[in-house]
Amino acid sequence: MKYILLIGDGMGDTPVVELGNRTPLEAANKPEIDRLCAAGEPLLVRTVPEGYPPGSDVANLSLLGYEPEKYYSGRAPLEAVSMGIDIEAGEIAFRCNLVNVNYHDDRVTMIDYSAGHISTPEAAELITAVQQACGTEKLTLYPGISYRHLLIHSGEVDATLHTAPPHDYMDQDVTGFYNQYLAVDYLAELMRTSARVLADHPVNRKRIAEGKRPANSIWLWGEGKKPAMEPVQQRYGISGSLISAVDLLKGLGVCSGLDVLEVEGATGYLDTNYQGKVDAALEALKTQDFVLVHVEAPDEAGHQGLVQDKVQAIEDFDAKIVAPIVAEMDRRGDDYRLVVTMDHYTPLARRTHEDWPVPMFIYDSRGSSHPGGVLYTEENIKAEVKKTGLSLDSGAEFFARFIDRDIQDHG
Repeated sequence: MKYILLIGDGMGDTPVVELGNRTPLEAANKPEIDRLCAAGEPLLVRTVPEGYPPGSDVANLSLLGYEPEKYYSGRAPLEAVSMGIDIEAGEIAFRCNLVNVNYHDDRVTMIDYSAGHISTPEAAELITAVQQACGTEKLTLYPGISYRHLLIHSGEVDATLHTAPPHDYMDQDVTGFYNQYLAVDYLAELMRTSARVLADHPVNRKRIAEGKRPANSIWLWGEGKKPAMEPVQQRYGISGSLISAVDLLKGLGVCSGLDVLEVEGATGYLDTNYQGKVDAALEALKTQDFVLVHVEAPDEAGHQGLVQDKVQAIEDFDAKIVAPIVAEMDRRGDDYRLVVTMDHYTPLARRTHEDWPVPMFIYDSRGSSHPGGVLYTEENIKAEVKKTGLSLDSGAEFFARFIDRDIQDHG
């Protein structure tokens, strides 16, 4: 039996006026997902436990069958692991976004958490310049992908510092959060010096000349220490691989003992290399039991409030990920169980995440004993689950049901 977990990050939404009061899932043309859903078992799963931030870190940790209450230690450490950066005892990792903010009369407004989805080569130049100007024994910056970078902090963090994800505050006043950095002397120096470096850098001057948003500030958040996780193979008795453009997901793969497959041209947005992801997944399934394919584009569109981009992201997920994987698995004749899901909701109206239970389905190539017979939408799954009672309180419950086996007790 093969197990295939396909995640359209942030696909869930609420009705959108521009779509005739439909959600993007309702408006999107997604024939393969709908066909599989109608033949599959509908579920609602709480991927974010009460009291936890509804981010992709917590939610995808849950979808891999781990309890955040036991294993979650912060977002940035997972990204550090994926980048091959070892976090030692006494060190704390921070996600470091390149962002675009507006400074006006001592107020700071978050304009764009991604600095216009700055390219990786441009961002690498900027982060390298900031490191050269600001790096110390306490603070070290590492370039990542696009706007997503890393800062390693040596020693404990000042207890007064409280950070916030920049994508939660698009077009909002973030002065209070910004002042948190300024309250710590060495972080205040980092923020001020880095802003001067970025303002005068040729990369940003060129972006402005081309009508693009400059990356005029860094933004620290998602801090934490290195997590300790038992491997999926030890925990569930299966081998597997993970495919994603996002360092966070790659870090989860490393920490859970999965093979992390690098796909050239995987960007985390609409222009990602879908075919490369499909090819890598199908190759892995020749020798392994499980594969996770993660697509970031719906979430990015949700954060930016781009209605048509989110619809397109869902349609691309259906046509360029789900359909070709299913077609090849059917051609091979292997028995397989497949899940299509989101990790969390990213409503266009809110432009941030929600911790609501996520709708999903399990499709079994051998036939389902509980077919829902419905198209894949938020309300359809909720209505079916009211009839069946298949609402699960944790990702661990979901994953054990998905692979039809119990968690191995190694404690």
